[in-house]
Parts: sequence; structure tokens; C-alpha cells
Amino acid sequence: MKTAKKPIIKNDMRAEYKRSDFGEMERGKFYAFALAATKAVILRPEIAKAFPTSEAVNDALATMLTIASESKRVTAPPKRTRKVA
Repeated sequence: MKTAKKPIIKNDMRAEYKRSDFGEMERGKFYAFALAATKAVILRPEIAKAFPTSEAVNDALATMLTIASESKRVTAPPKRTRKVA
């Protein structure tokens, strides 16, 4: 079944608005700000399969941070003795 084509609207602004009222527009004006404010991370495909949502990734990382902060060293640091001359 074919879908009906939408009519092409040449000027979709209301009659009371004029293009000259808006001033000069700049493409990508806030791009750098949005990029700096966003922390996007690209996951490898196999990792993305294991963590389907951002909440799952955040939970896993929070758990890892908790474990890392609570864990103790596996081996004791070496004991240094000072030689007295």
C-alpha cells in the first residue's frame, strides 16, 4: 500500500512573522558549548552488548570504584631497613 505524499509547503511561517524580525542566524552557534558539556563515551561492540543502557554501565563502574577503594594490597610493601654506619 502506498503512503500519501505530504504537500510541499514553501513558506511554513505564520503570516505575522517576517524573516527580517529574527536577525542573522548562525549555524552551529552553540556546538562547542554542547560538545564541552557532554561527556560521550564510545564503547567497543562487545562491551555495548554486555551493558545495554547507560545505567548499567554506571552501576558497573560504581561497583568497580567501591571495590577498588575498599580493597587492600595483595602483598605487603617491602620493609626497608636503614644501615647505620
